[in-house]
Amino acid sequence: MKFLWRLFLGFLMFFGGISFAKEEVIVDVLGREVKVNLPAKRIALGFYYTDYLAVGGVKALDNVVGFSKSVWTDWTPASWEVYSKKLPQLHRLEDFGEVEVGTFSIEKVLSLKPDLLILANWQYQVLELDLEPIEKAGIPIVVLDYNRELVPLHIASTMILGKITGENKRAEELAKFYEDIANKVASRIAKANLPKPRIYIEFGNKGPNEYGFTYGKDMWGSLIDLAGGDNIAAPFVEKWAPINPEQIIVSNPDVIMITGRETELEKNKESMVMGIGISNQEALRRLNAYKKRAGWKSLNAISNNRLYGLYMGASRTLADAAMIEYIAKALYPTLFEDIDPIQTYIDYHKKYLPIVPEGTFGIRASQ
Repeated sequence: MKFLWRLFLGFLMFFGGISFAKEEVIVDVLGREVKVNLPAKRIALGFYYTDYLAVGGVKALDNVVGFSKSVWTDWTPASWEVYSKKLPQLHRLEDFGEVEVGTFSIEKVLSLKPDLLILANWQYQVLELDLEPIEKAGIPIVVLDYNRELVPLHIASTMILGKITGENKRAEELAKFYEDIANKVASRIAKANLPKPRIYIEFGNKGPNEYGFTYGKDMWGSLIDLAGGDNIAAPFVEKWAPINPEQIIVSNPDVIMITGRETELEKNKESMVMGIGISNQEALRRLNAYKKRAGWKSLNAISNNRLYGLYMGASRTLADAAMIEYIAKALYPTLFEDIDPIQTYIDYHKKYLPIVPEGTFGIRASQ
């Protein structure tokens, strides 16, 4: 009898140390019901790397077997450098290619034998017709969306990541952080009941001599809406595209923002640059050059010194809560005197991510 009891206890100890996968249904941002064995142990991660880390913590990286590498290394190389130094295991992850440049490899994904593929909505829309082999192999695909910059989609994507990584409480905390900032900004603006200032935002990767993309109902366009601005591009641009330079003159924005990233630092000496490792002096030099565009001297934004630079890499992520604050403060400076958006951005990293970025993330042009 004692032998049987010891044997029973042995079984309990053995099986008690094993985490059994449990099939659960995840409803992704497209409303698709996806059956996933959780916790997922072999994840192919298409995008939103820092959000995955913010929700799941560094340990969640142990469950990633591959990713779309150049979306990180080529789009924001300075970010990749600091993260990969801190987390050298990133170098060991397999690369399955990038959607935008046509290198995404279905075969590579299949070779990794993942138990889950996570894609951004924009990636899924491009790849949808090519994903059949992955679906036939029984690999579930979950779609997230931080690109649209809509609070419900940010919250849904975060809660999905919480479920996938087993960090539901942390996901709830992050979702509340984002929602609270968006609500606080909206509430102050609503109570003030002021006219909406007109605003124009442009991706400055082409420099002041050529007009870059502006945004309608996506990315920075959605952030403008959350910050209470009147987006002059909204009637002319659905998602992102340049608009006629004459239209900017006609619309006469009260605030202009030029976004930049680190990628163009050496590629184009005139392109707007912002981000990790970018000096305030260099960012200002490039931002001030936009004042010299034909016809811009007479614009309200230029004559009233309301030209700003923003970090492109601080969009499409939970960290862009700080960008809602930044845009709102630029539009309604007296309503947000007590808010320091850049400190919000830094504090978010200190609390939820393994690195604290150093560089230039938001600036105002020289007078």
